[in-house]
Amino acid sequence: MSDDLSILDILIKDLPKYEAKTVRIKGWLYNRRHKGKLAFLVIRDGSQMCQATVFKGDVTEEVFDLCATKLTQESSLIVEGVVRADARAPLGFEISVKNVVAVQIAQEYPIQPKEHGVDFLMTKRHLWLRSSKQWAMMQIRNEFLKATRDFFYDNDFTCIDAPIFTPSACEGTTNLFEVKYFEDKAYLSQSGQLYMEAAAMAMGKVYCLGPTFRSEKSKTRRHLTEFWMIEPEVAYATLDDIMKLAENYVSYAVGRVVEKCRPHLEILERDITKLENIKAPFYRLSYDDAVKFLKDKGMPFEYGADLGAPDETAISEAYDKPVFIHRYPTSCKAFYMAPDPEQPHLALCADLIAPEGYGEIVGGSQRSDDIDYLLKRIAEHKLPAELFDWYLDLRKYGSVPHSGFGLGIERTLSWICKVPHVRECIPFPRLMERIYP
Repeated sequence: MSDDLSILDILIKDLPKYEAKTVRIKGWLYNRRHKGKLAFLVIRDGSQMCQATVFKGDVTEEVFDLCATKLTQESSLIVEGVVRADARAPLGFEISVKNVVAVQIAQEYPIQPKEHGVDFLMTKRHLWLRSSKQWAMMQIRNEFLKATRDFFYDNDFTCIDAPIFTPSACEGTTNLFEVKYFEDKAYLSQSGQLYMEAAAMAMGKVYCLGPTFRSEKSKTRRHLTEFWMIEPEVAYATLDDIMKLAENYVSYAVGRVVEKCRPHLEILERDITKLENIKAPFYRLSYDDAVKFLKDKGMPFEYGADLGAPDETAISEAYDKPVFIHRYPTSCKAFYMAPDPEQPHLALCADLIAPEGYGEIVGGSQRSDDIDYLLKRIAEHKLPAELFDWYLDLRKYGSVPHSGFGLGIERTLSWICKVPHVRECIPFPRLMERIYP
């Protein structure tokens, strides 16, 4: 490989900036074809893909033979050549090759351009990530997470990291992963919320962004055992305040993805016009009205139950934007949710349901700041009260009304990208029956 300092090491995504320049690309062979004195290489480097055209008269015999016959799918290689405009190319440019060095000739690649079963692709997840659709999915995830941090930073939130090991449940004791913790036991976190409540009393507006774990034995397309959540918490905020925050955040993040990731959404064949419509304010529907809607549609639903996936799907199909379902009965919600002072049997809570049948993406509430009410609810949920002493302290020393929500990153991305299962929205999914690779 040439050590000519005039050759510029660049990323494929930057090709348009270097027309007529000699550049060097370091990447992998995605595809290859050969016709007479021409060989065509499709190269990826993680930033984008491009075509590199090899003309027999422009390279040595050894290099042409390498490009025409020897390079295999996913071989790693370094390519030098001149950037040329080509309107047919994805970026409007391609490379006229001057030299190619094979870093490694790959063995026969197990994922071929044909239909593969889901189980096979999940077992080969470490390789499946290289495919164009999975690459596009991860680029969209990256932009969504960047937009998330930008939104909360720009709105004066402080990022606080919540612990992964916790001594007690937050959402209930039936879906915890118990782990040995020296001579004691601990649980993998279901949520960082309780810790965010403590941090909000110190910082005012906070959030955490990290992994959470649920051991519920569910095999639906909406569930993972390990997923990522963004959880903001705001002191002096009401339920209405937190619903406004959620709709502004979701609108902003979706807008950023549409702006920055249009080519990636097109790879996924996503109808972008549906996402361009996602702007605050969102629709709002009380639990009571949601129950009436379901009964009017002839769906079996018992008042007092939480909404299931079929219920959420039916409601979402009636709206072209996300819809808040608010004020569920306290009997089906977590212990920490404040009761509605005008209707104490209802909780000051709201779930945000994504359109197009993708279900709940946000769950939020105003938190109870009444220590006696919390003690009563902890007992009703059969939780060990002594493990919540620190949490109850927050109601003894300067308690204020406060509210927050959690948004599941993967479930939200599955809606944005319109993919059938959340397992495609995280690099290495953990499912009830899968922990490999």
